[in-house]
Amino acid sequence: MIDGSPLHHEIAKLIATAGPMPVWRYMQLCLTHPRYGYYIAHDPLGREGDFITAPEVSQMFGELVGLWAASVWREMGSPPALHLIELGPGRGTMMADALRALRVLPPLYQALSVHLVEINPVLRDKQHETLVGMRNVHWHTSLDDVPRGASIILANEYFDVLPIHQMVKREDGWHERTVELDAAGKLMFGVAPEPVPQFDVLLPPLVRAAPVGAIFEWRPDSEIMSLATRLRETRGAALIIDYGHVRSDAGDTLQAIARHSFADPLQNAGEADVTAHVDFQALARAAEDVGACVHGPVTQGEFLQRLGIDARANSLMAKASEEVAEGIKAAKARLISGGRGGMGAMFKVLGISDPSLPMLVGFADEDPAAGAAS
Repeated sequence: MIDGSPLHHEIAKLIATAGPMPVWRYMQLCLTHPRYGYYIAHDPLGREGDFITAPEVSQMFGELVGLWAASVWREMGSPPALHLIELGPGRGTMMADALRALRVLPPLYQALSVHLVEINPVLRDKQHETLVGMRNVHWHTSLDDVPRGASIILANEYFDVLPIHQMVKREDGWHERTVELDAAGKLMFGVAPEPVPQFDVLLPPLVRAAPVGAIFEWRPDSEIMSLATRLRETRGAALIIDYGHVRSDAGDTLQAIARHSFADPLQNAGEADVTAHVDFQALARAAEDVGACVHGPVTQGEFLQRLGIDARANSLMAKASEEVAEGIKAAKARLISGGRGGMGAMFKVLGISDPSLPMLVGFADEDPAAGAAS
């Protein structure tokens, strides 16, 4: 990558003309600019891309998510028509693995219509290739475009790319963090001169007590509230898997990733994935505000073990060569383990459902799905 990408220059011109822009607007342009946005013009996934998601690590991930959906469908009363919706489906890998697992339940498989919410034309093409031959698959640019009806919604690494507001605490209150130009014309972080009136009234207690200089990140509630409202209307459920923290607190988590390494989020705009950690407490609070029921969050490692990843891995290894079996073992460890390279502790899983549904599988200490994938 060369510093000074086309989008970098576009953003610099905007700031020179209109003044500093809030962080949320900068992040939005980096990811979804109609010509140069990262999620408009790139395939970011896999070893040749910038990062690897859990479905790309192992087929077990998508298979277990599929079996989770089957369990929810039964709790919904086995409706004869079901929308299986995925937000930000990547290359379609998770959906393909989930659908393969669901073939063992013909009544459910026949009831399905699959709806993929995707704005990236490059990834849409990949999804078409991955899901070729699959029946009743539809693409949309927004959840609002998906037809109403009994629904199960899946969102793996979706909420982390929704733009964040960053607020900086000063002596006189909380100020919006901005992106502006330094004397040499390079992008730099700044702070709006005037505080946001009464902003501290809306803050969680932990953040209200933060010291001067602290940064607080927040996302608008509209996306999660729309999702939760749909679930209330359709007696459905959602599974949200992402990296983040379980309680609202101060901290700067804005980051950029390129070629599997961290990068400066203010350089090479549009050429790196710009994300921020998900505040799961804020998601849960917003869903509850519209009357939905919240399950978890639990760690990804706990969730997959409760769904039966050990049994599924053993089943696959029993039929594999020694070399392939070692790969399956390593993939399972990456999905459920903490520590360096592990996804099991950093990633959290949140369930949201209509209150009429019981506790969703994977969120209770019991393990009713263990072995179901074998």
